[in-house]
Amino acid sequence: MILDLFIPYWGEPEYLRATVLSVLAQDDPNWRLTVVDDAYPDLSAGQWVQSLDDERITYLRKDSNEGITANYRTCVSLATEPVMVMIGSDDELLPNYVRTIREVHERFPGAAIIQPGVEVIDEHGRIVDPLVDKVKQRIVRPHGGGCQLLSGESLAANLLTGDWLYWPALAFRTDRIRSVDFRDGFPIIQDLALILDMVYRGDQMLVAPQVCFRYRRHSGSASSVKLLDGTRFAGERDYFALAAAQARELGWSRAERAAKARLTSRAHAATLMPGAAMRREWGSVRALARHALGR
Repeated sequence: MILDLFIPYWGEPEYLRATVLSVLAQDDPNWRLTVVDDAYPDLSAGQWVQSLDDERITYLRKDSNEGITANYRTCVSLATEPVMVMIGSDDELLPNYVRTIREVHERFPGAAIIQPGVEVIDEHGRIVDPLVDKVKQRIVRPHGGGCQLLSGESLAANLLTGDWLYWPALAFRTDRIRSVDFRDGFPIIQDLALILDMVYRGDQMLVAPQVCFRYRRHSGSASSVKLLDGTRFAGERDYFALAAAQARELGWSRAERAAKARLTSRAHAATLMPGAAMRREWGSVRALARHALGR
């Protein structure tokens, strides 16, 4: 099996180069990479990708910027192999990523989503362990030895309590991700929305313990910037209301309660309030307080 890798590109050319080099460093050569450039103004990254002498790498540039949701849809539409991945253009694969995904897919071919082990890095490539990832990895994420197959209401309730997944590290069965679509109107939380739509339809997720992906967390990300003014949390409230309604239709009362409570989302807003107050950003303080209090 060839692993279909995609990079929906928009961002720093240096980060993209690091991402592509991490693909080239794989210890399993059974991959194909497509970089889909969403008309980023700096042409240097695309020129560099095109200069690489590797027939497994394809570079495509859009005529105009269409946004991340449209670029995800483009990547899904271009996939031709049974399993596909959409890597962030500032993330990196460890050398064992392709081998790990191929091996666990062979063992658990019915799993629609594979979440492998992840380490978090900062802007400079240093391994870090910020509070948000401590909560994800040590509190919210289901614990157990070896590979775990998760599905149904228990998985939905768990993810609605706290999203512990790392979207760019996920591998998808191409036929299953094509059975749903990315929801418009949720640019920051669209990854969780799509995954829960798959879970609501009966798909299984495999959690593999092997660490094989480096997720970059830095202040320049779209989600981090939107945390500062509270707009991310407004979008989250809208989505959780939708998720609660979906769970109610299925009779999944535990998942519905988790969506309505949105505990970790509210706690996250509360942790940002002191910093906003110190900067005297009173509008942000009010928006964060509203979310933290569940209003």
